[in-house]
Amino acid sequence: MNLLRERYRVDLAGLQATCEANYARLMRLLPQMRENFQARRVAMSHGEHLLGVLALEVTEAGPYTTTLQVRQEHSLPWLPVPHLEVRVYHDARMAEVVGAAHARRLRPSYPYPNAAMHQPDEKNQLNLFLGEWLSHCMAAGHELAEVRR
Repeated sequence: MNLLRERYRVDLAGLQATCEANYARLMRLLPQMRENFQARRVAMSHGEHLLGVLALEVTEAGPYTTTLQVRQEHSLPWLPVPHLEVRVYHDARMAEVVGAAHARRLRPSYPYPNAAMHQPDEKNQLNLFLGEWLSHCMAAGHELAEVRR
């Protein structure tokens, strides 16, 4: 029995593919993000019950990069609320998670165990989560509009 655990290695090609797919998803949701500071809210509901709202908000815009806050609003009270900081690289056509509610800046990998109990591949997991979250909102979400009576 080998007690030595193999060290985690970043799958750079896989991470780049995930970041490229996330860029394409974000450009579909916020196509004019480079021109102005804007925000968009995509609602998720079941019948008449609002389950949550995906909030995308541009916080910084430069000629080659844009920084977004991606968070969940109006979520179910028993669910932790996701909140991610995403950097969009327009020249490389990639978007990556650079911060999360529990970690201001993410490292590519972490030794394990560590004091904060980050997973060795936490940055990769958060980028995959962002992709699944955006895909789900694009497939099942709708524009948030107030109902007037």
